[in-house]
Amino acid sequence: MKAPEDMRLRLSIAVAMCFVFSLTLGACARAKDTASNAEASTSASAAPVQTAADSSNSSADPTAVPSFNSARSMQYVKEIVAFGPRPIGSINHKKVEEYIQSHLKGDEVEDDSFTIDTSEGKFPVHNIIAKYPGTKDGIIVIASHYDTNYPLRNTAYIGANDGASSSALLLEIANQLRGKKRAGYSVWLLWDDAEEAIKLPWTDDNSVYGVRHLAQKWQGDGTAKKIKAFLLEDMIGDADLNIEHEQNSTPWLEDMIYQAATRVGYQSHFFARLIPMEDDHLPLMKLGVPSADLIDFDYGYDNVFWHTTQDTIDKLSPKSLQIVGTVTLETAQMLDKK
Repeated sequence: MKAPEDMRLRLSIAVAMCFVFSLTLGACARAKDTASNAEASTSASAAPVQTAADSSNSSADPTAVPSFNSARSMQYVKEIVAFGPRPIGSINHKKVEEYIQSHLKGDEVEDDSFTIDTSEGKFPVHNIIAKYPGTKDGIIVIASHYDTNYPLRNTAYIGANDGASSSALLLEIANQLRGKKRAGYSVWLLWDDAEEAIKLPWTDDNSVYGVRHLAQKWQGDGTAKKIKAFLLEDMIGDADLNIEHEQNSTPWLEDMIYQAATRVGYQSHFFARLIPMEDDHLPLMKLGVPSADLIDFDYGYDNVFWHTTQDTIDKLSPKSLQIVGTVTLETAQMLDKK
């Protein structure tokens, strides 16, 4: 992600003061222009607010707040970062890939594997797609990358928030979907690989390899036309959670996410800032697939923890995972009715 000019300047100053090693030109997603602190659109009409504590409401009730186990999701984060740095091509990357797959045993899982030839060499890439059937004809894709920044491979950078938090979120969503057919669209959970730039600076052709490959594949086999929404999760574990109103996302889908947040009582954590991001939802956007990036790109003061060795588990909160997980599942339920 390439931060806006004013943000990069403040970040550089903050990093120097804190003696934090950082490579701020690398990316998991890029902010293309200067972020404007504009109020988010609330054009979606708000339904009655419900409380969203860990819920045990029956999934058979379409009005119930979706269930999400935040403690279990947080445990997944801890287990992922315990492997250490997981840049593409590393032993730890393979271990995390196997870890994710071990939690999907018995599920329908597609291993989308291929090799990329880059300026830094050839690397195997593995997109993991778990598929949960629904009764309606159509697909909702919920995605997260699981690799860590390749240029930081020789540091202690573990990407607790950047990659691990969202990957853990998807594992818990899988628990909620497993074993029952949805009364709505099928849901595909995508752990996409090789999202981080292989070399600095970030460019469109040296990053987001996994999703770019899938976008081409899905366009060719007709899957893209069946996707009702592509929901990307990125940097969603921050204890001080503020999900951006992302300008490069599909407007009506952004409105639906805000409405979902309002319905479950979490709207105060959404859309306080309007900002354009370049992230791994854009290859699907280019195909006309409705897409949204759920991202908190303000990790520490002036984003000081992003892409540094300070991106550690102590900066995260189970509550943040619960908020994003619940809103994501509520959004899926709303999409079922669209």
